[in-house]
Amino acid sequence: MNIHFRRRISNQKYSTVLRSFIADIQSSKTAQIVGVNRKTTDRYFNYFRKLVQLSALKERLSVHLDNGIEADESYFGPRRVRGKRGRGARGKIIVFGLLKRNGKVYCEIIKNTEKQVLMPIIRRVVQSGSDIYSDGWRSYNALAIYGYNHKKVKHSEDEFARPDGTHINGVESYWSWTKRRLNKFNGISKRLFSEYLLESEWRFNHRETIEVDLKKLIRKL
Repeated sequence: MNIHFRRRISNQKYSTVLRSFIADIQSSKTAQIVGVNRKTTDRYFNYFRKLVQLSALKERLSVHLDNGIEADESYFGPRRVRGKRGRGARGKIIVFGLLKRNGKVYCEIIKNTEKQVLMPIIRRVVQSGSDIYSDGWRSYNALAIYGYNHKKVKHSEDEFARPDGTHINGVESYWSWTKRRLNKFNGISKRLFSEYLLESEWRFNHRETIEVDLKKLIRKL
């Protein structure tokens, strides 16, 4: 990572590039706004993106969520193949997410949605005894065994929210936001998907202070 990129353009142009990245404007559009070559904005964006990804990885080492956690999985990739729907849809990347209501999200790419895969992640990230909300997928039935207060909605029966606050609307909204964001890049290879997913997680977790936090990362170098 070259920390001298800024010297190649004026301070004013650098500030515009940085603000564009913070606003999640695409590199090609930023190049038009600033009046520089696309390769220049790509270079800066890749620099900022690496800082964000490194920060997100460090934060994951100490992630700890407690109480009011929504759990869900989502599928990323090509459009669904006819006849292949729901969990296990062919050709999709499966991502498991844990979202603290009004707080942070933690995501991890998984190989399948069986309890042998989901439970170790939950036990590592979520404090025992916490309330966990999910849909009716069978793998989540093991939550009670590990000391969690499991509350679920049955999407298969067209149930999406209960009067007592049982729902997973928060994490589902996160999936929708992430997919809309990634669609802007017109296709992301499987090789790079984990990096862009990590950036989405960081952006969401720092949504209230993203400009301040990114500038702090830059100043540390």
